[in-house]
Amino acid sequence: MAKGRIPTRDELLAFIKESATPVGKREIARAYGLKGDQRIELKQLLRDLRDQGDIAADRAKTFKDPKALTDITVLEIVKVDDDGHLLAMPRRHDEKKDGPAPRIEIDPHGSRGTAAPAVGDRVLASLKRRGKDTYQARIIRRLGSGPKKILGLYEEPNGHNGLGTVTPTDRKLRREFDVRPADKNGAHPGDIVWIEEAGSELSRRAKVIERVGPMSDPRTISLISIAANDIPVDFPEAAVKESEHARAAPMGDRLDLRNLPLVTIDGEDARDFDDAVFAEPAADHPGGWRLMVAIADVAWYVRSDKPLDRAAYRRGTSVYFPDRVVPMLPEALSNNWCSLLPRQDRPVLVAEMWIDAEGTLKKYRFHRAMMHSAARLTYNRLQRAKDGAPDDELAPLMDTVVKPLYGAFATLLSAREKRGALDLDLPERLVRLGRDGHIAEIGVRERLDSHRLIEEFMVLANVAAAQALEQRHMPCLYRVHDQPDAAKLEALREFLATLGISVPVGQRLRPRDLNRVLQTIEGKPTARLVNETILRSQSQAVYSPDNLGHFGLALARYAHFTSPIRRFPDLIVHRALISAYALGEGGLHQDDKGRFEEFGEHLSMCERRAVAAERSAMDRYVAAYMAEHVGATFVGRVTSVTRFGLFVSLDGTGADGLIPIRSLGQEFFRHDEGRQMLVGERTGETYGLGDRLKVKLDQADTATGGLLFDIVEVIERVERQVPTRGHRLSERRGPRRPVAHGSASRDKGSRRRN
Repeated sequence: MAKGRIPTRDELLAFIKESATPVGKREIARAYGLKGDQRIELKQLLRDLRDQGDIAADRAKTFKDPKALTDITVLEIVKVDDDGHLLAMPRRHDEKKDGPAPRIEIDPHGSRGTAAPAVGDRVLASLKRRGKDTYQARIIRRLGSGPKKILGLYEEPNGHNGLGTVTPTDRKLRREFDVRPADKNGAHPGDIVWIEEAGSELSRRAKVIERVGPMSDPRTISLISIAANDIPVDFPEAAVKESEHARAAPMGDRLDLRNLPLVTIDGEDARDFDDAVFAEPAADHPGGWRLMVAIADVAWYVRSDKPLDRAAYRRGTSVYFPDRVVPMLPEALSNNWCSLLPRQDRPVLVAEMWIDAEGTLKKYRFHRAMMHSAARLTYNRLQRAKDGAPDDELAPLMDTVVKPLYGAFATLLSAREKRGALDLDLPERLVRLGRDGHIAEIGVRERLDSHRLIEEFMVLANVAAAQALEQRHMPCLYRVHDQPDAAKLEALREFLATLGISVPVGQRLRPRDLNRVLQTIEGKPTARLVNETILRSQSQAVYSPDNLGHFGLALARYAHFTSPIRRFPDLIVHRALISAYALGEGGLHQDDKGRFEEFGEHLSMCERRAVAAERSAMDRYVAAYMAEHVGATFVGRVTSVTRFGLFVSLDGTGADGLIPIRSLGQEFFRHDEGRQMLVGERTGETYGLGDRLKVKLDQADTATGGLLFDIVEVIERVERQVPTRGHRLSERRGPRRPVAHGSASRDKGSRRRN
């Protein structure tokens, strides 16, 4: 840029259009070094450009490209690029009239306090120009979504004059949609499809915009949940390339633990192994133990604000289905470099901890280390070894590995019981698939002491991580589980009162109070019901920079540290520990220290999304299995009573379904909320929580996951008392469609989330 001369018309236009912000006469004069009469000449040139429509001027007497976007505008998020950035375009951009759309990148740090944005969302955003046709957008608020997409089952019923119909997979959408032949977009009867409503909101017309897969293919079951919950499946190309370029981490200053017999303990079908454990008697704490929990050093491979980091953050967590896993990290990392494969060197972050004979954590420290897994153990093999039947690999490890692990576990378990951690007994549903992808078996996952051993080791390491970050004044993303909500707690008290069980009133509830309730009903017909009701009364565990403690575990501080392969919060904790202990590269980026509130909100949302997807897929797999048994009879217990019917859970399979009130007979039934019963107005016949019933399967809808039953007979009724605070009665008769029902949980062994 030549100084001291008037710019040409083209030079001035280029300067104004390429400026990141509107510029005034003063800024232009300064840029070109203009003085005196030259400023008058510049003023005239600017006036001519404005009059000709080549530039625009505002009240502040600044100039800009007339086609440039306003500072505050409405955008629609349209895609994710190969680097994991969300891209948007102006809501009313017309490419034929306005030319190619500018590149608008959503600032990942700029949507604090708003729901995590996704493709299809409309947002109000402030724009900052970064260069020619390039902007960065900070979201002010989310305005909603674009045209509503609905997932459903496409059919072509006879007598519909060539029209197809789509029944939504979401049971809350109680309407069908008509699809004209011209709008079916290659869909075949029995396909799961995405549709978009056509015409007015009152119209039943829709058009197919995408096929998901045929409902007859069992693999489609997971795809429904993936699609319905917007689970990201494909990694951006840049993230995949970054993972494929990963290589073995150097030894460097790492602590050498390759001669320590660390072992991994996982399920039979596990493909990634992200933690290893070791225990031995503590030399300086008689009766105590020295424990090592080694976790894959994901932070070495996944660096802040790289494509891989952005892709993993967007996912937030891995999502598990009976037939597949949607991983948080590409397989090159999750199944290789970040997996503690047997008899291979792998980099780890290690929590070294000492507990006394009472199970109290006395001291701890964190290392970056290199380990060499001594064995890949499974829960079943380890349990058999403990019970006296070790296999050939475990026999020589009994004294050095197996016995010390169980010795430390016994001490930790005793400490857990003393502090009164909530001890719910809730069986987890298990689906096993055959080689053809169809369901071979459905039942309940066996729970062994070997599962609990790993859980207690992981809990201790998570506590140590939270304490270490507090002690070293580093930000921490806590895993918090608040006290039960007062309203839910009162509802729980009223319910338990109908069973003759009292819960302390007027004092701060502790987990041990609920444990006493669980001990009271252990082995009784209502045991599972009470366990599930107590679970539903709990607050939801979330991620937060504000420490509220963990009510369920009865712990003052807790942070997820033990699974950075599949949970992004753990990766954040790893980075914070690396910075806190000055352990080298891959620590917490300075810019991220102020983002922990945003991290907590986004990652809690990702977890809720994953749980919803896993739960709905499990419901659909169960429905697919049960569809082959329509008309058969089963035995189960009533788990919920509503105005429109009873929910029942079957013995053995754990399948949940609805008994509509219409199947109870022609008389009026009143809903007794206090005693959780339906009461017949004419006969006085009752159906209530915990009642044991024989039922017949009437319908099984694989697309929605819904099961409908009819009562065959009452096998056993549970006696209930009238609550002292009174109760409401409401009446109901006639049919009503089922609503979503069911629950799921998971961690390291059974993927239960603490």
